[in-house]
Amino acid sequence: MSIESRLEQLGVTLPAAPAPAANYVPFVITGNLVHISGQISQNADGLIKGKLGVDVTVEQGAEAAKCCALSLLAQLKAACGGDLSRVVRAVKLTGFVNSAPDFTDQPKVINGASDFLVAALGDAGRHARSAVSAGSLPLGVAVEIDAIFEIR
Repeated sequence: MSIESRLEQLGVTLPAAPAPAANYVPFVITGNLVHISGQISQNADGLIKGKLGVDVTVEQGAEAAKCCALSLLAQLKAACGGDLSRVVRAVKLTGFVNSAPDFTDQPKVINGASDFLVAALGDAGRHARSAVSAGSLPLGVAVEIDAIFEIR
């Protein structure tokens, strides 16, 4: 099943690929790898802000991470000239979670992105991953995730 078909089956429409907020590019293609800059947690209502372990639950954090994954796929689609059939696999995610000092469930938060990528890409969505704590993130967002994908 194609990625587009899986997204449709999931009832998901990719957002427009977010523009960079500073002096960097949203992605870099080198060889057959696409390195996608960190995508912050946002949805149609705006930024998803907060600190896990203070004012954001693990479930809300996982949803924020899923929103980051949607932006990652939007950037990936832009990198592929609109053709997601070029995607071979997700290679690596690095997830940053805006966390209270004693919060230790960063992996559960980033599972929101990982689970979504597997749902959208099938086995090609399985990836290596890091899930780390951050004392703060840009604009006060709850989650930021960058990624590497392999394309043809």
